[in-house]
Amino acid sequence: MKEPVKNVRADANEMMKSWVTLFTHSMYEWAYYKVADKATAEDLVQETFLSAFQSLDRFRQESQPKTWLFSILNHKITDHFRKKVKSPLVNEGGAGLDHYFDHHGEWGDHSRPQQWVGDDSHLLDRPEFRNTLDECMRRLPGSWSAALQLKYLSEKDGKEICQDLQISPSNFWQMLHRAKLQLRKCLEVHWFKR
Repeated sequence: MKEPVKNVRADANEMMKSWVTLFTHSMYEWAYYKVADKATAEDLVQETFLSAFQSLDRFRQESQPKTWLFSILNHKITDHFRKKVKSPLVNEGGAGLDHYFDHHGEWGDHSRPQQWVGDDSHLLDRPEFRNTLDECMRRLPGSWSAALQLKYLSEKDGKEICQDLQISPSNFWQMLHRAKLQLRKCLEVHWFKR
């Protein structure tokens, strides 16, 4: 009676090994596209395979394995952003947004957005710019980064993002606005003024 159990376990192990071989690259590419961080993308893919292995008995084969795995991965990505929203805010240099504005709420002279000069129509095709953008994204507080990535990389609408992150619409738009301001400032300092 124990022999069939070993065969079932061995079959499951072989099936998971083949899925890892077949789908790791495409899952990593998707996760990296969503979170813009290599280590996080790798972790999310690993967590996906671990979850899939642990719940393999629930895979009913009503869908393709790749579809099932990507569904798990997408849940992991949403959970990742949810955790980022709940993490404490950490700003570059420990400063808040106050250093960007004067006491009247107007742009300070030192932080006023500058006009970007040059051909920027293909910036995302340049690896150096992508590295700078990734670094600037990493410097954003977790909740701001999550809001920005879900809105512009995942192309979700505001209502869905608020639901995923469990935040109010006004909180979402405020985070998005602040994230764009800080991202612009970081790009000005680390890319356009270098």
